[in-house]
Amino acid sequence: MSTTIDASRGRMPRQIPYIIGNEACERFSFYGMRNILVPFLVSSILLAYLPEADREGAAKDVFHTFVIGVYFFPLLGGWLSDRFFGKYNTVLWLSLVYCAGHACLALFEDNRTGFYTGLFLIALGSGGIKPLVSAFVGDQFDQSNKDKAKVVYDAFYWTINFGSFFASLLMPIFVRNYGPSVAFGIPGLLMFIATAIFWAGRHKYVHVPPSPPAPDSFLNVVRSALFGPAPGKGLGTALAVAGIVLSVASLALIPPLGFVKAVLIGLGLLIALVGIGASVQLDRARAAHPDTAIEGVRVVLRILIVFALVTPFWSLFDQKASTWVLQGQTMRIPHEAWWWPSWLVVTAAQMQALNPIMVMALIPFNNLVLYPLLRRMGFEPTALRRMGFGIAFSGVAWIMAGVIQLWIDGGEPVSLAWQILPYLLLTFGEVLVSATGLEFAYSQAPRSMKGTIMSFWLLSVSYGNLWVLMTNAAVRNDAVIGQIASTGLSENAFLMFFFAGFAFVAALFFALYARRYPMQDYYRTA
Repeated sequence: MSTTIDASRGRMPRQIPYIIGNEACERFSFYGMRNILVPFLVSSILLAYLPEADREGAAKDVFHTFVIGVYFFPLLGGWLSDRFFGKYNTVLWLSLVYCAGHACLALFEDNRTGFYTGLFLIALGSGGIKPLVSAFVGDQFDQSNKDKAKVVYDAFYWTINFGSFFASLLMPIFVRNYGPSVAFGIPGLLMFIATAIFWAGRHKYVHVPPSPPAPDSFLNVVRSALFGPAPGKGLGTALAVAGIVLSVASLALIPPLGFVKAVLIGLGLLIALVGIGASVQLDRARAAHPDTAIEGVRVVLRILIVFALVTPFWSLFDQKASTWVLQGQTMRIPHEAWWWPSWLVVTAAQMQALNPIMVMALIPFNNLVLYPLLRRMGFEPTALRRMGFGIAFSGVAWIMAGVIQLWIDGGEPVSLAWQILPYLLLTFGEVLVSATGLEFAYSQAPRSMKGTIMSFWLLSVSYGNLWVLMTNAAVRNDAVIGQIASTGLSENAFLMFFFAGFAFVAALFFALYARRYPMQDYYRTA
């Protein structure tokens, strides 16, 4: 391992401000364009070929497909970083791709091919660097100061939301007053600044080099467990073969489901069945690999189960930028209330600014008040406990959103201020799940797999958004629509209660698995 600094033992690394500054600007750029995407698409000429009644559904599909891409490309970024270029180089180069994507959005607001190319480039750039920046933060720490890592990860997440807050508040104003080109161009400028800040710290970072191909790598151990010559080949190998066959067969789903859905379904089947198969007969690999390599694979497979159980949370969380915005557009903005900031909040999309400002308040509240109080009461808020409760809180948030939808469906004008409560509950769940998940993913991953494990953590977001796309597609079926109508609920209200139930079931299974999860410590030595 090479390093360009002599870190003082136990002290906060001096290079952290460069990474935090980069993240604040990058998050402004990302959320600045993301949070105006659905309202822009609904009213733009890009979807003018559709009947007006279908544009909201199409805009949601474009949005969630884009989010799937953002959280799918971390697989590519993690692989390039871990095997070839290292975290710093991969982040820098993909950041330039990211900047190009923003330029396309600003230049091609009325051209479908140009605009969607921009979304693809942003998904590639943003997704590719996502697992690496957070893992790069962890690389700056060692055993002597790893206690500072939690503080920095919380600060890292706080900074993400600092950028998100101003983006959520300001971009709807810019798109309304100056047009889409300016509103999409400003995030591009911030992304360029983010890249420059990251580059400026290049001589101060700890640079952990990529891991060269090794005979005891994760994939080699899995291959030996499933297909090696040792005795004991059986059910695990059969499951893995079934996963490979089904993943290839899933390509036949491209015509009815689309490329993105079919590929994600196939990848999910491959990961699940190969992973289960390898875990069933992992001991077969001991003939060719040391015990440390076997245990490393076992740890990774356990982590993937945790990530899979978190996917329902993301299906709820990311809909705040689509379903909740569209719900808010049917509500009445309470300009007459003395406490409502009418000079600032004039559109439903700006309600998304509540999420980051609440995160910035909740992170210090949790660390300084809530967690110490729970410890004094004899309850240790471990990472897995926090994540499990976070999933459950997201379900409560969607129960409240469903109640608001019932009120709207009753025909009375409903104040937009009522959305504050579900935003608060969802944000509390986000702090428990997402901020904690960054630390959990890094601390549990073996050194050679840190970028890749961060990629799988982010891939869970893609699957959360896949559930949204699949559910939205299902309710376009006449039989399903008839079943929903028989409940007496509107389609929107039914889906909100459905997703709430989805989260509660996931939280239950998460809690059951977390009770027997053996925690690891993979921070590097000083």
